[in-house]
Amino acid sequence: MKVAVIGARGRMGATVCEAVSKAEDMELVAMLDAGDEISVQSLAGAEVAVEFTLPSASLANTLALLEAGANVVVGTTGWDEFSLQAAATKAKDVGKSVLIAPNFGLSAVLLMSFARQAARYFESAEIIEFHHPHKVDAPSGTALTTAREIAAARAAAGLGEGPDATESDPLGARGAVVEGVHVHAIRARGLNAHEEVIFGNPGEQLVIRQDSFDRTSFMPGVLLAVRNVGKRPGLTYGLGALLDLD
Repeated sequence: MKVAVIGARGRMGATVCEAVSKAEDMELVAMLDAGDEISVQSLAGAEVAVEFTLPSASLANTLALLEAGANVVVGTTGWDEFSLQAAATKAKDVGKSVLIAPNFGLSAVLLMSFARQAARYFESAEIIEFHHPHKVDAPSGTALTTAREIAAARAAAGLGEGPDATESDPLGARGAVVEGVHVHAIRARGLNAHEEVIFGNPGEQLVIRQDSFDRTSFMPGVLLAVRNVGKRPGLTYGLGALLDLD
């Protein structure tokens, strides 16, 4: 399988290039970065393009890649509903596939699945995400997705808002609120990518945590997506569908 990497000089992109080069069933045919044109010629026959760039550039890159005839695996976070719909429409129009995932770490994907299952059984649910200080968006895409899935599961179970007597929070110490779920973002030197979900009931607590200590932890998920994206026409959101978790 011929593969192109967009954002090849970035930290994640470089790791993807190395992983693709080592995969026996893949050939790295193009490495593009900021300033490089995305076209049929620059993709050099790539069947799949892996896009790890910046939120401000990801949608335009994805649309250009689809237009150039490649299926696309996107690891850039920060996608909103408008952008997802635009990517889905373009993929349908050109007869290609795009997979957009907030996280390619298998432990993170499993955490989101477990959290979705647990959410309906607990009164309280909060999320803490920990990342290195170079991360440009907060909360992380993984935390946002986790919060939304928890909220959906709680709503389906008929649960209201979690107990919280806070009346004054002028400094925002209670964190962001995503569909009723509080999300706290930590940025500190020494961290890579980590997430913790805390569930609470009277007299009990469940904590689900995953830790990605190195970018290589995301590569099995990326390669899984590269191998399978073309089998799922249109838009696929999240790696869970490829793991039979959704």
